[in-house]
Amino acid sequence: MASSVRQSAVPTTLQQAQTNALLNLLNLNQPVEAPSTTTGKGGSGFKTPPVSGPPVWKILVLDQQTKDVLATVLHVQDLRDAGVTLHVQLHTLRPPLPDVPAVYFVSPTLANIQRIAQDLQKSLYESFHLNFVEPLPRALLEELAATVAQDGTGEYVEQVVDQYLSFIAPASSLFSLLPPPPPPASVLSPTQTTFSGPLSTYTILNSPSSTEQQIEEEIERVASGLFSAVATTGHVPYIRAPRGNAAEMIAKKLETKIRDAILSASRTHSSSTSLFAQDSTGLSNLQRPLLLILDRNMDLVSMLAHGWTYQALVSDCLEMKLNRVTVVSTDQPKKQYDLDSKDFFWARNAANPFPQVAEEIDIELNKYKQDAAEITRSTGISDVNDVSQLDLTTNAAHLKTAITQLPELTARKATLDAHMNVASALLEQIKKRGLDELFSTEEAITRQTTQTILEVLRAPRPDGDMTPTDKLRLVLVFYLSAPDNAITKEDVNELEKELKSAGADVAAFEYVRRTREISRMTSSISTGTGGTATPVLGGVAGQGGELFKGFSALGNRLTDRLKDGRFDTLISGVKNFLPTNKLFPATRLTEALMDSSMASNQSLQETDDFLFLDPRAPRHAQAGMPGIAGSSGVSRGKRMAFAEGMVFVVGGAGYVEYGNLEEWAEKSGKRVTYGGTEIVDPGGFVKILESLGKAGSV
Repeated sequence: MASSVRQSAVPTTLQQAQTNALLNLLNLNQPVEAPSTTTGKGGSGFKTPPVSGPPVWKILVLDQQTKDVLATVLHVQDLRDAGVTLHVQLHTLRPPLPDVPAVYFVSPTLANIQRIAQDLQKSLYESFHLNFVEPLPRALLEELAATVAQDGTGEYVEQVVDQYLSFIAPASSLFSLLPPPPPPASVLSPTQTTFSGPLSTYTILNSPSSTEQQIEEEIERVASGLFSAVATTGHVPYIRAPRGNAAEMIAKKLETKIRDAILSASRTHSSSTSLFAQDSTGLSNLQRPLLLILDRNMDLVSMLAHGWTYQALVSDCLEMKLNRVTVVSTDQPKKQYDLDSKDFFWARNAANPFPQVAEEIDIELNKYKQDAAEITRSTGISDVNDVSQLDLTTNAAHLKTAITQLPELTARKATLDAHMNVASALLEQIKKRGLDELFSTEEAITRQTTQTILEVLRAPRPDGDMTPTDKLRLVLVFYLSAPDNAITKEDVNELEKELKSAGADVAAFEYVRRTREISRMTSSISTGTGGTATPVLGGVAGQGGELFKGFSALGNRLTDRLKDGRFDTLISGVKNFLPTNKLFPATRLTEALMDSSMASNQSLQETDDFLFLDPRAPRHAQAGMPGIAGSSGVSRGKRMAFAEGMVFVVGGAGYVEYGNLEEWAEKSGKRVTYGGTEIVDPGGFVKILESLGKAGSV
């Protein structure tokens, strides 16, 4: 059985590397043509490279997990360009197409293997190219081989390939693993436990009802998924992880997997079978990336805090899955939009503070109006949407200009309309839930007291009360950010009483208190040089309205429903906060490992004790390496500089933490990819904590 080999020309981002690997797969595992290089600045996100030569027309057969893998990087048009005439689910009734080759891209499960064998027996397709999202276990390979041999259908099987693609890449520097599969009821033994709350890695690893077998299986699953992401980058990283938790166990398993892959490739004496670039010697050894594996319990604040960037607000306020955002409003039907790297506005503004996004929408709309006016002036049509008005007797050059520019203008307007609707929905949520007030309070959380938090919770608001979940999140952020023993039992009782009166489920609060008492976990947010814990207000009274003025104007220009001035009413009073210059723990630890000269002594002391694993080093050499038990303890050799890194959080990733890390990487000139076992919105993480709180109190 073959394994998919990564090309030596490593793309700039994990998302682009995954896209290229998927296009290779669709091209019957032949390399695709490299995308042409562009010299211009900006751009509208990455482009899907074209498949070389005329495509072979084929059927694509998926299951639910692989459908999710494709969803964030390839659209239907991309599949068409790659020669896919039809994409179907594996476990559905499919008509035979005996003269068409089929590309299967599925998970390596027994049910899938049995269904593939049935398809072969029925001779559904001309040929079968079998691709598995992660390595096919030996037992299942033998099961498939035995069935194929028994049925005499081996001639139909062209390829069986392990793809190492079991992760989802919603953005160029963001990824998550596939969700844990729910165990079938028939497979559960009497000693195994089903989870009442949302099934997640954090739940499995932290629930008191988890069995040792469940935890070991989850550790193995996460290590395999992370190996897929590392293999897709094509470079062997130096692995660092804190000791004594799931991150250490996963780091050790991952190192073994990488080491075995390198050893397997070396035995064949062929670089063409290697998953990793040949960078074991020479200068390239200094260019190897860092892989930092962290445990979610090192910082819960960033998962619960209220964000103020565009992507954090979308994740918090709207339903977002696989880059598809659902907008529900009282006076409009439900709408869905794809916000991904191919959306030029999202690519540029996802990480920006929301008030700045409002300005950008206004700027882009003005630019669109100018371009549309130029087209109408030169061609004589009154509306860019009405091509039938074109006068065919006019200048041919003008005609050509109109024909080439009108599709681009139409697409641009559709994108801006989408963001206008998304921004409108966010503004409604900001006003309704008081998110600007919550954000400003949390930005200065280290200066808050129990009394000031209670005042925020009790304060009457003209637009209605804060939601119980928002109040709970504020209390959790306050509790976790306070030094040990700074909050008395009386304070806790008072806060809990207030949350109960607001209708909040305090099980999450109870779980966090129990966890902190056991581990004394702290969320030490390091404020940047010259920064303070006080939010920077961009002139709330004077400049706030000025900043949003263009936003209300564009609302009046674009949508009839906003012409009544409701948009002005909506944004009045929303404060123009700019996030303070601070580093969340994940960013602080990344800085200490990638750029120690800029890090604080506290961060360096923490990371100096981290596990250090080098999969390329001989096993016996590890004993003397920095961060290894039994090492000489010489501190000089421990710290290395990295230009590129990957940060992976076991237990869940969030957009607030992602934005903080992304901002630091941009300022410091580093390239950092951030990921987690899953991407969880704050409300979803509160539900996970609630389920653990209830499980622990039983």
